[in-house]
Amino acid sequence: MGDGRRAAAFFDLDRTLIAGSSAFVFGHAAWRSGMMPTRELLADAAKAITFRFSGASDEKANAVRDRILHAIKGRSIDELMTLADDVIPRLLDDVRKESQGFIDLHTEADRDTYMVTASPIEIVHSLSAELGMTGAIATVAETVDGIYTGGLSEPFCYGPAKADAIARVAEREGYDLELCYSYSDSVSDLPMLEIVGHPVAVNPDKGLEAVARARGWPIVEFSRTARRVVRTTTASVGAVGLAVTTYALGRRHGRRAALL
Repeated sequence: MGDGRRAAAFFDLDRTLIAGSSAFVFGHAAWRSGMMPTRELLADAAKAITFRFSGASDEKANAVRDRILHAIKGRSIDELMTLADDVIPRLLDDVRKESQGFIDLHTEADRDTYMVTASPIEIVHSLSAELGMTGAIATVAETVDGIYTGGLSEPFCYGPAKADAIARVAEREGYDLELCYSYSDSVSDLPMLEIVGHPVAVNPDKGLEAVARARGWPIVEFSRTARRVVRTTTASVGAVGLAVTTYALGRRHGRRAALL
């Protein structure tokens, strides 16, 4: 951008880029490889069904974190990376076409794009590359001599930690956060939505929908059966216009800034 200002778009993964839970897909692969007992997989399956319809919570997120860390404790980095052969194709199949459209829009507008998720970085880094994204911000497990200890080397990438990680990336890459976009479905992601100038609620849970309506944020709903994906908010006329023309605004803003 001619004036030195750079921007990026940050996307939550579960129920935003994909319809369901990446953690369950990871758990299924871990079960097939012998890392997870059947009883734990069945418990996670029930939670995944609940998650698809009701979204995340702090308690669910912490439980998933602990389950994954327990599953990989004592395993090597190479062992975890082999799970990608099973996990990545399944996650790619679950990526919504509308989500890919938003990624492509921001890429066309000369914005970098990042996946931001609590899932393991070893898995989602490859997924983000498959989607043509700049990179991934995710949970980083601690290793010693290539073996997972069962702990974390960085804060769990959830809630406020997502916003902190985005701020660090923005400082490193020179992004103007006021020009950046964030997309998420969950009220637990308010910090990553509030840190940017253009927050967008995607398939929002009740908590996030209430906040988006009160603040005039765009609300985007993806449906596998309906062509119409953008639903306007009613908080203000400006928000309505932004919600209806999210794609066009993004493309025009990026091209205009590139000419400055």
